[in-house]
Amino acid sequence: MRKGLLIVISGASGTGKGTVCKKLLADLPEVAYSISATTRTPRPGEVDGKEYYFLGVEEFKNWIAEGKFLEFAEVYGNFYGTPLNKIEERLNRGEDILLEIDVQGALNVKKKCPEGIYIFLLPPSLEELKRRIEGRGTETPESLSRRLKNAIAEIKIGLEYDYVVVNDAIDNAAAQIQAILTAERLKVARNADKFDFEGEI
Repeated sequence: MRKGLLIVISGASGTGKGTVCKKLLADLPEVAYSISATTRTPRPGEVDGKEYYFLGVEEFKNWIAEGKFLEFAEVYGNFYGTPLNKIEERLNRGEDILLEIDVQGALNVKKKCPEGIYIFLLPPSLEELKRRIEGRGTETPESLSRRLKNAIAEIKIGLEYDYVVVNDAIDNAAAQIQAILTAERLKVARNADKFDFEGEI
């Protein structure tokens, strides 16, 4: 059985990662979304094992000590992490897993899973990135400047990835990522079993 693909998508804030990933998941029913673990309180309607795996702080820290996370981080007082065993189980069953993650987390994942497919989303331009962030209506001039500086630093880390896709339009970006996945699935290294023609005649 073919092992599943670990598809890691990152990009600076404002590049449209979430929107592109939603489009991919809608277009590719065979690709599953990686569910993270968190210590934050479930919001109304959230189900354990669907939106997140909800853990207590001590349990989360035990998972860290036992090496059960691909990566983890503390964000605004809550822990978030990618469970390693859940990913491995699904990949070994031949499922393709999509992981949308920040650049630092992605580099940590790459150390543990170098065979993954690492795709970096770029904005068409810095001006467009600024326009998108401003369009949210949540930034002060100071926070906007800080976000753009952080974005430029994150974009430089994109050189560590395997592929780059410019998100000029959602449909175009999703189509390019699908082309990458098709090429990856056709690699000889992933299809060595198809070359066994012994006893065919």
